[in-house]
Amino acid sequence: MKANSFQQKILGLQSNLLSFAYQLTTNRDEAQDLLQDTTLKALDNEEKFVDNVNFKGWIFTIMRNIFINNYRQNVKKATVIDQSEDLYHLNLSQDSGLSTPEGSYNVKEISAALNEFSDEYRVPFNMYIAGYKYNEIAEKMNLPVGTVKSRIFFARKKLREELKDFR
Repeated sequence: MKANSFQQKILGLQSNLLSFAYQLTTNRDEAQDLLQDTTLKALDNEEKFVDNVNFKGWIFTIMRNIFINNYRQNVKKATVIDQSEDLYHLNLSQDSGLSTPEGSYNVKEISAALNEFSDEYRVPFNMYIAGYKYNEIAEKMNLPVGTVKSRIFFARKKLREELKDFR
């Protein structure tokens, strides 16, 4: 594809890309940044585009991947490392609801319910809540990824059942 034609296609999709970016970010400034990052990445990787491939799908995939990578970076930056004896405490955000007596009570109830779980469910669930990915949990616990996923699923389900009366 000629460079001029490639650039024209990108420019023709700017409004569609901006709409998609806004759907992903729900913030106008972040959507503009995402659009700019996507356009730059597409221009930098022009030689990797094959003419018979869906251009629109290719560039939207680039945007989605950039958004996902940025999201993962932000989650990792926001993760607090727990240095207490029990290394699997829930990492609470700054706005955790602890400022109200009701919020503090709910956190205590959740912690108490989690502490009643056996280690095989509590440890992977707490690691997942702390921001670890399934494969990282599986590696640390020396378990298959499928086992980790199912234990986290069942821990969520059990937690939901035990806390259904709290709202």
